[in-house]
Amino acid sequence: MSEILGIRGYDYVEFYVGSAKMAAYWYAKALGLKISGYAGPETGVRDRNSFYLTKNKLKFVITSAVQPGCYDVLGFVNQHGDGVKRWAIEVDDVEKAFSYATQHGAVMIKRPQRLEDKHGYVMEAAIRLYDDTELVYVNHDHFNHIFRPGFCEPRQDINIKCEETGILGIDHIVGNVRENEMNLWATYFNKTMNFDTFIDFKAGDIGTRYSALLSKVVRSSDSKIKSPINEPHAAEKKSQIEEYIEQYYGSGVQHIAIETKDIVKTIAALRKNGVEFLTIPDTYYDLMRQRDNLQIDEKIEDLQQHKILCDKESTGYLLQLFTKPIGDRPTFFFEFIQRKGAEGFGKGNFQALFESIELDQKLRGNLDKSPEELLPPC
Repeated sequence: MSEILGIRGYDYVEFYVGSAKMAAYWYAKALGLKISGYAGPETGVRDRNSFYLTKNKLKFVITSAVQPGCYDVLGFVNQHGDGVKRWAIEVDDVEKAFSYATQHGAVMIKRPQRLEDKHGYVMEAAIRLYDDTELVYVNHDHFNHIFRPGFCEPRQDINIKCEETGILGIDHIVGNVRENEMNLWATYFNKTMNFDTFIDFKAGDIGTRYSALLSKVVRSSDSKIKSPINEPHAAEKKSQIEEYIEQYYGSGVQHIAIETKDIVKTIAALRKNGVEFLTIPDTYYDLMRQRDNLQIDEKIEDLQQHKILCDKESTGYLLQLFTKPIGDRPTFFFEFIQRKGAEGFGKGNFQALFESIELDQKLRGNLDKSPEELLPPC
């Protein structure tokens, strides 16, 4: 394997939330995931509940506290709201990956540990990422049960009826950081993970007259892991990145992009399951019809019906759409993406995307910088 750290790809993402049982139901009902495992007081885990949800290569863990002494979960949710606590990369050798990272400047969170029960063992280690986020190295090669020690079969009725969504796995994970932190974290990834900077969006590349951002995309040598990093950039109003940092009370994971092989069917199913998406104006599709070089397999009418964005590149094109924030705070959301030869992240769609986000920001009273300009409460 050319990747010197033995990176195999994304493994799981763990969310800390206020109520894992209710959140797990939403993930199962809205995204069409299967509740595949459970850990909690009934399995010997006294202070928290965790639900393990899967679909194809996608693995999510939803965790909440059940005891007041569960300070890591309660403290996280109290400050940030529901959000991503950690995301994991599967590696050949946890100790080797962790050793390389720490020797090259990674901040240690958890040394390599062997989590063991009668079904075998899982190796894990973790380093710091952003403020309260962790990046985990994991290997399951010697474990033949559900997820990791401490998890068992779900205890509740899991026959949740929903539309088949056809989602496959993680395409990329995006972090939002403070002004002047983007280069720091890009360098952190590149040094500790042997990544390289793939794309660098500079001033003027992404934004409207009201809000803007800077972004760098880092990736593993084989592109199995891709991580865009955004920071706010000066504009007339408050950017979506500033709003995130204010509402999240720190830097962290902004969204997860989930891949699909048929985004038209996926978005149609997700909408039927109750997922809310950003609104894309019809003028976007009028302009699409005027593009001479646009050759795509899909009908523009279908894209317009489901409000799916399309971006053409020299190597192909991609189709994408973003949900509205899925929690109470305007922070974390999902992206759904289908790549047809394209390796980018939809730069040509940023104008329409930003304008759509700004509409929601204005409704929340978070677009303007001046407090006296905020919308009055209902």
